Amino acid sequence: PIDTVAFGFEIIHKNANDLTTKPEDGCYVNGLFLEGARFDLDNHSITASRPKELYTELPAIHFLPKQNRKLPTSGIYRCPVYKILSRQGTLSTTGHSTNFVMWIELPSNRQTCINNIGLADQDTWIQAGVAAFCSLKF
Repeated sequence: PIDTVAFGFEIIHKNANDLTTKPEDGCYVNGLFLEGARFDLDNHSITASRPKELYTELPAIHFLPKQNRKLPTSGIYRCPVYKILSRQGTLSTTGHSTNFVMWIELPSNRQTCINNIGLADQDTWIQAGVAAFCSLKF
């Protein structure tokens, strides 16, 4: 049943242009931007932004659907993904924001905490307001 399927997230260590074949399962997502942090490919972790660097591009991510997926207990930041920078939307008839897309799990080497819904998270990035966006307004 669909209720037992959840996405796993794997950062791709290739240039998105080098991904010429589709994955066996799931899909590659490229073109997300990160605000408040950057992804360090050498350390395979999100880390503090460089000075004067407001937004950074995330590497391609493999969204891998898994049935009865066990949720990680440490080493990830549950990063919200929004369509646009405003982080606000209106509530639709389903009760969900029109701007919020989903949560993605980004690898992080900061101290793990348990968030308000009982899942592993990283308070360093929560307090910094780190979020991903599908589109930037320039």
